[in-house]
Amino acid sequence: MAIQTIGLLTSGGDAPGMNPCIRAVVRTALSKDLKVMGIREGYSGLVDGDIVPLAARDVGGILQRGGTVLGTARSPEFMEKSGQREAIRHLNEFAIDGLVVIGGDGSMRGARALAEQGVKVVGVPGSIDNDLWGTNMAIGVDTALNTIRDAIDKLRDTASSHRRAFLVETMGRDCGYLAVMAGLIGGAEMVLIPERETTVEEVAQLIENAYKRGKTHAIIVVAEGASLKSIALAESLNSMDIGFKTRVTILGHIQRGGRPSAFDRLLATRMGVAAVEALARGESDVMVGLDGRDILPVPLEKVVAHKREANLDYFEMARMLAF
Repeated sequence: MAIQTIGLLTSGGDAPGMNPCIRAVVRTALSKDLKVMGIREGYSGLVDGDIVPLAARDVGGILQRGGTVLGTARSPEFMEKSGQREAIRHLNEFAIDGLVVIGGDGSMRGARALAEQGVKVVGVPGSIDNDLWGTNMAIGVDTALNTIRDAIDKLRDTASSHRRAFLVETMGRDCGYLAVMAGLIGGAEMVLIPERETTVEEVAQLIENAYKRGKTHAIIVVAEGASLKSIALAESLNSMDIGFKTRVTILGHIQRGGRPSAFDRLLATRMGVAAVEALARGESDVMVGLDGRDILPVPLEKVVAHKREANLDYFEMARMLAF
């Protein structure tokens, strides 16, 4: 039976570009004479039945806004079968026969759980960590990278003025993509990521070598999931005589905010359109992903079964260019 009403939710950590994707889903669906119901606060709102209709004007003026107008929240209840049954009950109550889920790894696992119980669902990757398998880029990654790059550029100014080493901590609990790319485009002396073990001695030696070569500063980008933690590492380094004193800047949630970049707006729009078109064709249990220049469906079963790691070729490139 053809889809008549699409439900839409954003889940997990917010990412710049979620709003352009919401806009694209709503207006694409309306152009196909489909109704759209917005689900507030992610899976939590689906479990609670916090669902409202969305019209074209409801998504006007959100293209340039960061975050998500639908809101997002963690939902321990949805992780249980009882919570999933309640979510499906609300989908039926509001006559929603197709669902678009925008979010990260946990969100795709939730979408997969619903698909296994007969819900027609299409996922859209939205995560600044870029840790989702099946897509070259997720919504929000480019904007986050630009935020980190801007911070590194500014920190280099003060690091050079005071002859210091700075540890710049980025997000990336399980995947070092952000740290690697930020280190590469920011000209960092070293990058620490979950995918590679590094010792305190190796970091100290690199900083001391940079000092001896006449550098005025050293920038070390540290993914939050790296084996060496920023604050403890700084304390260890400051107890050594390596030339530079070390300071820590933890960028934290600032990486998730801000106006989405041109790339993220375009990617989010293309993915939102593709998600609706996939449901209209009768496709389900897939995530739309960027493959080269194309947006293609990827089975959710494969998405949740694989873990994406940072590209170590870029890691080696950043290390080579640091000298």
